[in-house]
Amino acid sequence: MIKNIILGIKAYFGAFSLISKLKLWKYFAIPMLISVVTAVLIFGSAYGLSDNIGNFISKIWLWDWGKNTFNTVSKFIGGLVILVIGLILFKHIIMALSAPFMSPVSEKIEAHLTGNPPNSNRNTTFFQQLMRGIKINARNLIMELLLTIPLLVLKFIPVVNIFSAVLLFLLQAYYAGFGNMDYTLERHFQYKKSTQFVRKHRGLAIGNGIIFILFLLIPIIGVILVLPLSVTAATIKTVNALELKTNKIHAA
Repeated sequence: MIKNIILGIKAYFGAFSLISKLKLWKYFAIPMLISVVTAVLIFGSAYGLSDNIGNFISKIWLWDWGKNTFNTVSKFIGGLVILVIGLILFKHIIMALSAPFMSPVSEKIEAHLTGNPPNSNRNTTFFQQLMRGIKINARNLIMELLLTIPLLVLKFIPVVNIFSAVLLFLLQAYYAGFGNMDYTLERHFQYKKSTQFVRKHRGLAIGNGIIFILFLLIPIIGVILVLPLSVTAATIKTVNALELKTNKIHAA
């Protein structure tokens, strides 16, 4: 899996030049706008809520001794909770709403990589792509929240919280990569088969998602460029994995 994580990360190195070569930047205008508006709404609201969450958590401590320390820790945990949930909501919202715009871009990249004409694998409409994006990301949002909550609780345990932070980051990365890979997979598989494919290639999803999450830590520019670069990188590796799967079937 580590090898596939590295491959997922390395795919970003050629993403920018490929977008320019295929003249795809114009197709990213609306997704970029969706990213910016969503980021302002979610993280603007999150900033105002972090203190409220921290104050709520601090009420758990009923004793006077150590109260100031616990209050400080509570505010930090409150900010972390809001940040994590904000990131989760942000990525699933933008990936769901951008699906009808990202799928055609993914298709153009696939056509370039394979030599197959565009639309050769497509039998879905704009609305169907949007519904698929919402379905996949709603499912992933629920799964990610269910797995995230226990990891956030572990943040209160010294030493263990270090490992929970790593797992939390990898979990975020996996579901980000999942969404990016599905822009290609929707042309090849139904919903259930797509989830099975991503599980089998989870290393590629994690590698793609690691850079996706890191991009979001770059103010303004990261939010604008995250979808174009991550979708391009995911498409490259997903197409490679699909071709490898096809070759194995033919060889058998």
